[in-house]
Amino acid sequence: MQAADAGLRARAEETRVPRFRAALQEWVTAYDHPLVRYGLGLFIALLLFSMLGGFIYTKDPLAIQENLLYSPPSWAAPMGTDNLGRDLLARMIHGGQSTLIAALLGSAVAMLIGWVYGMASALGPSWLDKVLMRLLDALLAVPTLVLMIFFASIVRLDTLGLIVMLGLVSWPGLARIIRNEALAYRERDYVLAARQFGASTFYIARTHLLRAMLPILIVNATFLVADIVLALAGLTFLGLGIQPPFASWGGLLNDGSQMVILGCWWLILFPGVAIFAVILAMNMLGQGLLARLEGR
Repeated sequence: MQAADAGLRARAEETRVPRFRAALQEWVTAYDHPLVRYGLGLFIALLLFSMLGGFIYTKDPLAIQENLLYSPPSWAAPMGTDNLGRDLLARMIHGGQSTLIAALLGSAVAMLIGWVYGMASALGPSWLDKVLMRLLDALLAVPTLVLMIFFASIVRLDTLGLIVMLGLVSWPGLARIIRNEALAYRERDYVLAARQFGASTFYIARTHLLRAMLPILIVNATFLVADIVLALAGLTFLGLGIQPPFASWGGLLNDGSQMVILGCWWLILFPGVAIFAVILAMNMLGQGLLARLEGR
């Protein structure tokens, strides 16, 4: 019996791998677009630079070198140094980790809150939909910057606090999209059939509606990551972003803008290019996915 069970499991594994490969190939073919390739490639390059660059370039981002203050790019410091002689390339790598982790996890928090809120509004009773939509209208009427300042005043400004805060201010627009999509799908035949067979609301939302809306959610998630990177950079200019001595691309850009009068162009060039590159990558990826969804 044990040998027979082992054989069945082995055959199941053998069929599962080709099935996964076929599904992956189908997904790649369905969403293959030049903008998707370029955007995804650029974002992966930024991720590799931030997450693995520290293993190759091992200089301490916090090490102060008094003999290299305001040093321009050179072999000793490929991206130059700042006002304390700290190596900018090491700080760019460290700042990329903070920025991208905060953006990706913040967008994940926003997606989760938006999905739960939108599904509750679309699949709940009509009175709940009206209440939740009026609350959502009130939140959307408040400028995002005001909400970020409000949450920054009550949330501890560490990486976890920033992730939570960015997620809390970024979900309302996504919740409206999810609610509208769920309203469009909830009357489909397969959803009505699932209800007739006694499926719960959560099962329908998780199995049927989420699967149908997944392409739209992925597209909006890419735009959301770009928005959060830009919002994080703006928060840093207000002194509410990732706090020193930890670095972020927005923080490095803010520090460099205060020293541009001294001719230290490298202190704003490299952080600015990095922020621009991640926003460009996410927008290219989102536009490419959207083009494929629309059949272009």
